[in-house]
Amino acid sequence: MARLLVTNDDGIHGPGLHALAGALAAAGHELVVVAPDHDASGTSASVGRIELSAPLPVQRAELPGCPEVESWALAGPPAMCVLAGVLGAFGGEFDAVVSGINAGANTGRAILHSGTVGAALTAQNFGLRALAVSLAEQPRWSWGVAARLAAGVTERLLEAPPRVTLNLNVPAVGAGEEPPLRWARLGTFGSVRAAVTGVDEGRLQFELLAVDEELRSDTDTALLRKGIATLTALGGISEVWAVPPDGVADPADADAGAVSGPPGGLTVEAHAAPGDDLSPAQLFADPAVAEHLHPRPRD
Repeated sequence: MARLLVTNDDGIHGPGLHALAGALAAAGHELVVVAPDHDASGTSASVGRIELSAPLPVQRAELPGCPEVESWALAGPPAMCVLAGVLGAFGGEFDAVVSGINAGANTGRAILHSGTVGAALTAQNFGLRALAVSLAEQPRWSWGVAARLAAGVTERLLEAPPRVTLNLNVPAVGAGEEPPLRWARLGTFGSVRAAVTGVDEGRLQFELLAVDEELRSDTDTALLRKGIATLTALGGISEVWAVPPDGVADPADADAGAVSGPPGGLTVEAHAAPGDDLSPAQLFADPAVAEHLHPRPRD
């Protein structure tokens, strides 16, 4: 049995949250639900403004079908719910954070703006395992299907190293169906894109438009369209360096103009390394190059 912090961005009254809590409680876990007291969709990892002179309102809540689950409604976005939990506002430590079930898919790089995903990445930033769960829009929501999949993935997540963060998207399926589950890369776009459709006397009109671009077949957005549930491992805050922070570059750089640097290896003269002064000759590292990303400082 694990102790789980459960949150969402649709608010304490969200049916997806209720279904998720029910499935996790049925699996034998100890839950503390801490969710916004309002719809906090699109808040990403924002914690809102912290007023040191004004306490943040929080009150007990009761989830339909889960009266035994300790539940709280907090006047803040989902990342603040996680932050409060990590800082001990609701008892002892947690083994993982589970966020959802969001009403609508969270796929592609648009997940940057998702409060559901933002809560999970906030947990990762504090060293916790985390799972974000979303269900594609449908006329009649199949919360039970998504909740069962989420409970199964949570069991695997609890066996993973700290900071592992997963994004689960469940397609629109019938209540009795069990979609296949596959690993997927993030798509360039989500299932919809925001568009400004009008500007009138200081007002902006936004709409959400379906994405019609052709996507790679192994992306979360493309697979979800085919009725396949997707799982993507996410990394949050990362530094971008062209060489590792310890100053050791690929020995192959020696043939490409590398010069001797700090003890232990070579540095590339044109790229910055930690501790360097800013120079007009330096090039910027490329966030699109996997070798340039450093999610956490090396010990």
